[in-house]
Amino acid sequence: MQYTPLCNGKLLRRYKRFLADVELPNGSIVVAHCPNTGSMATCWGPGVPVQLSHSDNPKRKLPWTLERVDMGAGWVGVNTGRVNTVIAEGVASGAISHLTGYDQIVREPPYSAHGFPPSRFDLLLSSLDLPDAYVEIKNTTLLEGDCIKFPDAVTKRGRKHLALLAVAVQQGYRGVIVFAINRPEGSYFAPAEDIDPAYADTLESVWRKGVEIIVVRLRHTREGIEVAGSVQY
Repeated sequence: MQYTPLCNGKLLRRYKRFLADVELPNGSIVVAHCPNTGSMATCWGPGVPVQLSHSDNPKRKLPWTLERVDMGAGWVGVNTGRVNTVIAEGVASGAISHLTGYDQIVREPPYSAHGFPPSRFDLLLSSLDLPDAYVEIKNTTLLEGDCIKFPDAVTKRGRKHLALLAVAVQQGYRGVIVFAINRPEGSYFAPAEDIDPAYADTLESVWRKGVEIIVVRLRHTREGIEVAGSVQY
């Protein structure tokens, strides 16, 4: 995934979940949209370097968007809207070994199951030679020691997606949860039991029912983001 040209800045504060005050190199302060529903624990702090994208769309209330933060070891991707594109490109290029062989990728496919409201997964992968795969993707940035964890806040929606993946497996599809490690630190992944024990329990339960767990690292370049390989789970 390639960025449009980004602007450097310094993060002053994050507030009301979706807003961030950022100081630009010329000293001006802008309010940027922060497209991240989590707590962003361990991936923001006053004064840290950031990069922003800018939109010329006159219909946007906030033209600036917070894209990535440098916590001292390299860029941490905090725009969750970018990650699905990166993973879809990784599947198409064969960079995710457990998801090779698919020649059709559908973004945000609808999915209905008895007892659940109508929903969508992030990807549907199809091929003549393989069972269809429903894929849910989670931007993963919480760092504790050498471990990257998910979630960084309680997520009922995340538990619902896990349950739906288990239903998909029962119906004969592949159900896959991809944790996209969007920072350079950390050598292994684990669910954040201390933050959302119900999510950790649900992840274990659906894994036993056949839901596949894939953990990959995303690498930030000057121009964009790419899949860099697998991470231990």
